[in-house]
Amino acid sequence: MTDLSWIDDEINQLKNDGRYIPIRILESSQGAHVRIEGREVLNMCSNNYLGLANNPEIKKAVVDAIEEYGVGAGAVRSIAGTMKIHEELEEKVASFKHMESALVYQGGLLANLGTIPVLVGKEDVIFSEELNHASIIDGMRLSSAKKYVYSHMSMDDLESKMKEHRKEGKRALVVTDGVFSMDGDIAPVKEIQELKDRYDTMFYVDDAHGEGVLGKNGRGIVDHFGLQGKVELEMGTFSKALGSMGGFVAGSHKLIDLLRQRARPFLFSSALNPGDVAGVMKSIEIMERDDSLVKKLWDNAQFLQKGFRDRGFRLTTTKTPITPVVIGEEKKTLELSNYLYKNEGIFASPIVFPTVARGLARIRVMPSAVHSREDLSRTLDAFERGTKALNIH
Repeated sequence: MTDLSWIDDEINQLKNDGRYIPIRILESSQGAHVRIEGREVLNMCSNNYLGLANNPEIKKAVVDAIEEYGVGAGAVRSIAGTMKIHEELEEKVASFKHMESALVYQGGLLANLGTIPVLVGKEDVIFSEELNHASIIDGMRLSSAKKYVYSHMSMDDLESKMKEHRKEGKRALVVTDGVFSMDGDIAPVKEIQELKDRYDTMFYVDDAHGEGVLGKNGRGIVDHFGLQGKVELEMGTFSKALGSMGGFVAGSHKLIDLLRQRARPFLFSSALNPGDVAGVMKSIEIMERDDSLVKKLWDNAQFLQKGFRDRGFRLTTTKTPITPVVIGEEKKTLELSNYLYKNEGIFASPIVFPTVARGLARIRVMPSAVHSREDLSRTLDAFERGTKALNIH
């Protein structure tokens, strides 16, 4: 048997560095309050922005779809796995995003892995935001295109790199997260759009944390900036604000047609399950119906962030409901997370290196539309007690 003792060394090093993260197991449905280890705790770290993961209308839509279509698609989309319900969802997504067409993937990560290598290859160049999500980075690696990373939020650096390197590629792509999940800031999409036109570059924006949060009725970052029709491809996920599973890209008819022929997750992995598809369609219907959930989300976020700042906590320059409370030291961050869980009944996971830079460890607090003001006040009080008990300044 091969010696695997090195694994013990790796795990022990993670623990010594304060980077070994305990994984809590939920024993209930996702919501403002969840059950873990037999007790109810306040959930402050879920991406379930609008509280749709346990919505009764959506659950009924999922059950109805399973009764009609079964539990699995049974094949890849290009062979026998495309059901009428998949086509209906793609039409609904395109309409919601004000785009010509859309392609649904099995997840947001797969959307990035499948799409970027179709847009560019080894003869091309990519201009990538410094803090782009890991799935974007992996998609770029798969493309074999030459990559130039520009400084976070710096349009001067982006233009400088475009000016110097654009002609190195036959085609070019600029790619960025729309909302940066660890800091909560928003990419300057309008300025990027102006630069990409000036330098004949395609523009791909990952809006995983903008869906259901930004724009009219939660349509996302392109709608937020009023740039419909001016961004080649907008990617999003169904697993956060929409409460289900899957991902998509939306763009022109011809780009989506090409992806149907070339995107590897579309060609080589079985289609999204019918129940998930139906759940997403119902989520979009709920969002289109009114914007009350989006408004409640933002009201809760503003209350929570003001409360943290008023009490002297260090937040990032977040412009979204994402509320990162920066502690700094990894071990102290884990200690605070454990204190909140054990002593206060609050589930708030730590975020440490390599997810964020060393010395910037944090607890990313995530308010939702289904949290009450009492939930948020309880969170603020608990953080205050925890930092005092652990002598965190």
